Amino acid sequence: MTTATDDLSRSTSDTLYLQIAERLARSIRSGTLARGARIPSVRELARQQGVSPSTAVQAYRALEDARLIEARPRSGYFVAARPARLPEPEPSAPPASSLAVDVSSLAEQVLKLAMSPDHISFGAVCPSADLFQQERIRRAVSRAAQRHRASLCTYPVGPGHLDLRRAIARHALRMGCQLEPHQLVVTNSCLESISLCLRAVTRPGDVVALESPTHFSFLEILESLHLRALEIPTHPRTGLSLDALQLAFDTQPVKAVLAVPTLSNPLGSSMTLADRRRLAQMCGQQGIPLVEDVIYNDLAEQEDKRRAVKAFDSSGHVMICGSFSKTVAPGLRLGWLEAGRWSTEVQRLKAVQSGAHTELLEHAMADVLTQPGQESAFRQMRATVAARMDAARHLIAESFPKGTRVTDPAGGFILWVELPGGLDSMVLSQACLERRICIAPGTMFSATDRFRHCIRLGFGGRWDETQQAALREVGAIARRLLGG
Repeated sequence: MTTATDDLSRSTSDTLYLQIAERLARSIRSGTLARGARIPSVRELARQQGVSPSTAVQAYRALEDARLIEARPRSGYFVAARPARLPEPEPSAPPASSLAVDVSSLAEQVLKLAMSPDHISFGAVCPSADLFQQERIRRAVSRAAQRHRASLCTYPVGPGHLDLRRAIARHALRMGCQLEPHQLVVTNSCLESISLCLRAVTRPGDVVALESPTHFSFLEILESLHLRALEIPTHPRTGLSLDALQLAFDTQPVKAVLAVPTLSNPLGSSMTLADRRRLAQMCGQQGIPLVEDVIYNDLAEQEDKRRAVKAFDSSGHVMICGSFSKTVAPGLRLGWLEAGRWSTEVQRLKAVQSGAHTELLEHAMADVLTQPGQESAFRQMRATVAARMDAARHLIAESFPKGTRVTDPAGGFILWVELPGGLDSMVLSQACLERRICIAPGTMFSATDRFRHCIRLGFGGRWDETQQAALREVGAIARRLLGG
């Protein structure tokens, strides 16, 4: 039986080698360690860092998994060659006033085609089954069915089984958050969590500030709740502009902020720790609730990018929303939230809106989350996706028109591509559909029409020669439309 002492020891060991790996990763990504440069041997690294050789080996293994370093026989370790980085898109410049939202029809069409088996899809970001440790999940569901079979004949009530809420609170420690299990609410998804939070703090006609571009599902939620979107300038690497947000607080009737500080969708931007702390302080000082989406935090390559804004919340104004659909088990369809000072209201709304969940699945998820192998599963997923994203950026650099710009997120499986020459992403999307390839036009990600020259590409699905050829085809179609 695993004890709390065992867990702490394992967590400390994991943190140590990951800290070493992530420090080296930052040096590689920043260019401090150049491509092809030799790095210290395992013995040298252990001596420099004051750790055991086995910890140094683990650190190098994590960097090899992320394709940041490579071992050369009888020569040692070297920084791996990576594709040349394309220019990144410019920071967004949305209008200064709020807008009504109407994006549902386009989003519905793209999602329908993205899930079609007749199409090769880059339009959705649903991860494929091969990214998950399917046998671990199957065994957890089987154990839950054996141990808690009576729950199938019991009507569930309440905000979620306590075992799962405890497991979520423990999981949240990875993000620097100390959450009380009794304050947590289990939901159907992260989107339901966000909807519940917004319902608790807004009324129809209210203004919600959010990133620009932003996830189209957020816009659909605002549309369904009759809320107005105030899009805030956002940098493709560092995220939401806090100076612009402060100006919005000073000049607009903002009632809530909706943000994804880690690996935002569609940009893949991640805020700095200083900005996360400042954002929590700003919302607390202004008395404005922040709805924070942390669905992608476990996919961030750097540990500091996994820390939630909620970790810096001292006033209860941050409402944190998460899910395990992108990182653990999509088929279990479970999300969660902690609503700070609005916890009681959100629990009431949840009970009225959709009630409780299938306890059997909650027991299975609690089992998966508390297994010792879960941290290893996250590392494996991050490494697999990192290799895939490197390959995708290389294909874009090779195949897309000259002048194309693309993001380089520190994790996740989404790329935001800015097309050159005024190329209309709707025209490109239609041309790709004729070849049974689905992409997501930039107009889906804003209440404005400002991102018509952009597309979002998702690489969470299958990734083999067929998908790689399809990505090259998207580039060829774009060149043809530009007359190249």
